Amino acid sequence: MAPSHVLKCCQKVLAWVPVAFIALVVAWSYYAYVVELCVFTISSTAEKVVYLVVFHLSFVMFVWSYGKTIFTSPATPSNEFCLSKADKEQYEKEERPESQQEILRRAAKDLPIYTTTASRAIRYCDRCQLIKPDRCHHCSACDVCVLKMDHHCPWVNNCVGFSNYKFFLLFLMYSLLYCLFVAATVLQYFIKFWTNELPDTHAKFHVLFLFFVAAMFFISILSLFSYHCWLVGKNRSTIETFRAPTFRNGPDKNGFSLGCSKNLREVFGDEKKYWLLPIFTSLGDGCNFPTRLVIMDPEQLAVSSQNEPAKSSVANQSFPTRPLSESQNRLLSSDCQWVETGPEEENVKSG
Repeated sequence: MAPSHVLKCCQKVLAWVPVAFIALVVAWSYYAYVVELCVFTISSTAEKVVYLVVFHLSFVMFVWSYGKTIFTSPATPSNEFCLSKADKEQYEKEERPESQQEILRRAAKDLPIYTTTASRAIRYCDRCQLIKPDRCHHCSACDVCVLKMDHHCPWVNNCVGFSNYKFFLLFLMYSLLYCLFVAATVLQYFIKFWTNELPDTHAKFHVLFLFFVAAMFFISILSLFSYHCWLVGKNRSTIETFRAPTFRNGPDKNGFSLGCSKNLREVFGDEKKYWLLPIFTSLGDGCNFPTRLVIMDPEQLAVSSQNEPAKSSVANQSFPTRPLSESQNRLLSSDCQWVETGPEEENVKSG
């Protein structure tokens, strides 16, 4: 018992090593830019003032968003997704998967869930002992089920999900701008030191190394930021890109996509004045997500049913679905209405 506890403590301490590394690099970059470049190297007062003002603005936004990404706890499912004491005891006593699934279907009949496992079973976490909401996954590092989990990031020692995905995107954006600004403003002095136009001083090492570090981080972060911008436009998580969520009609990577504009609003909120600030403005509660497969208009639903009659008739067990409340997600309050589906359209194959 004791060795296991010590091992867990060591793992928790080691998990902060990447964060400490980033913190040290950022602290050194602040010293190198403000002291070695602006104070000791740049001679023009006007240039110093402009550089310092813009630098501190980008630095504050970068550190603010980075801190929010690190220290915002992952959002977890609400109590309504937990099994009752009686259902939990019955579930643990049952040995047959079919009987366990029947218990889960009964418990989930009033829950707003639209996705299943690949084998069409209800998504249940044995570790947390709860029915997983749509887009929720268990993180082995955090040992909790995380709402709209994207990935576990070692550089922030935290899960990136519903509660801090906006902060993570802003962290990438502001770190990108921070590196770009530093590299662009240091470049001319990098060239002067490199060509010996400026005398060798203690600032030379800091300026030369600062440019290389800023350029290296800019290139690496650019690809990651571009990828996540693409994910936001498609309303996908990293997990959903590699493993598409399974709906009643089968796997669909675009099942949660409502169009680029609404996908953007789902992450950043309705108030555009808050989009660039690392404060939580995402829509919804993380448990309920609108899906284009549920909000089809009657004509689209009829066409879909005619085109795929086999998929709806082959299944022989019901899977619980319930239209989301429009008050729970403002994305659909203006121009979309929920469509009730008949029981014959809610059948799925049991795993």
